[in-house]
Amino acid sequence: MEVLVLNSGSSSLKFQLFSMPEATILCSGLIERIGFEDAEFKFKTDKNSIEFVEAIPNHKVGLEILSKQLLNPETGIIKSADDIEIVGHRVVHGGKQFSATTEITSEAKDKIKALTSLAPLHNPANLEGIEVAESIFPNAKQVAVFDTAFHQTIPEYAYKYAIPNEFLEEHNIRMYGFHGTSHKFVSEKAIEFLDKPSSKIITLHLGNGCSMTAIKDGKSIDHSLGFSPVNGLIMGTRSGDIDQSIIFHLAKRFNYRLDEINTLLQKKSGMLGLTGFSDLRDIQTEADKGNKKCRLALEMNAYRIKKYIGSYAAILNGLDAIVFTAGIGENSSFMRELVCKDLQFLGIELDKTKNDLRSNNIRAINTETSPVKILVIPTNEELEIAKQSIALFEN
Repeated sequence: MEVLVLNSGSSSLKFQLFSMPEATILCSGLIERIGFEDAEFKFKTDKNSIEFVEAIPNHKVGLEILSKQLLNPETGIIKSADDIEIVGHRVVHGGKQFSATTEITSEAKDKIKALTSLAPLHNPANLEGIEVAESIFPNAKQVAVFDTAFHQTIPEYAYKYAIPNEFLEEHNIRMYGFHGTSHKFVSEKAIEFLDKPSSKIITLHLGNGCSMTAIKDGKSIDHSLGFSPVNGLIMGTRSGDIDQSIIFHLAKRFNYRLDEINTLLQKKSGMLGLTGFSDLRDIQTEADKGNKKCRLALEMNAYRIKKYIGSYAAILNGLDAIVFTAGIGENSSFMRELVCKDLQFLGIELDKTKNDLRSNNIRAINTETSPVKILVIPTNEELEIAKQSIALFEN
């Protein structure tokens, strides 16, 4: 069975085509910098590797380019759209409506669309991917795997906000959590690596969007993102935690409309607002050139992460490992070093030589004497989505 997995981020689209259940990768690739003139398209099979740069204004155009490449008679991987039997989609926000992997129907699409206000950078792109995939692969089963599902184990005292009870009871306003597919995948790999089912782990998913999860015995018990994926850590264009009174100050003192404030916090803040750049690679390059704003932004980013490590170590009542994953977590030795600096009190001791080595495999980058393991684990949300999609129909 061939399963195509589409993982739409706020400015990216990752994809993999699997032959299941063997999990053989038939092709994989990535579209980065969607919405920019210099978007990058990468497509790889056993026989071909294709890369080019061009303007890709939105996810719809990106998916159309991908579909043409999949069906390309010379460098593609399928002969007909009917070769794809299942298309698995990452959907960021499932709200209260979705707590498990779901086959996509008209009703499901309506519910996903209704949740757009909770994840305005993601759910529209996810829904667009679904609708384009339905037109390109009309005979395939379409499946949604929700980022919020893994965090259903978070206890009420952690997910409930200290606002009047009716907002939870009548309007489902609570912390939901995100990046669950990634946190689930790497935490399971970490438990296997540690050979310790009963474990206390903090997973750090650091990319354009960033989040952290406290995981006890394989279950999520707390998470940095909340009702929507805008709070918590400093992200590429999202602010992370701020004093909520700033919102009212902007509205009353400077006459900002609510939609303008939402756009400000979602799309114009974070590293972009601090530096003028949203991509960490650009920010680090500028910092190395002496750009003080970029250097400060990197320090702010690491400082925020450290605060969450400390709080999660407290609620876990100990710590066996921290796990770095996703684009920044896996590839930026600089950020890993900045995050782990001066955390010896918590038993976190980084080995700089190990940290600087590059590898696509799971690796420990802590010192031999470090009480806490520091792991770098490549995430594979696409494989996790493929597995869950297959399991839905097996069940």
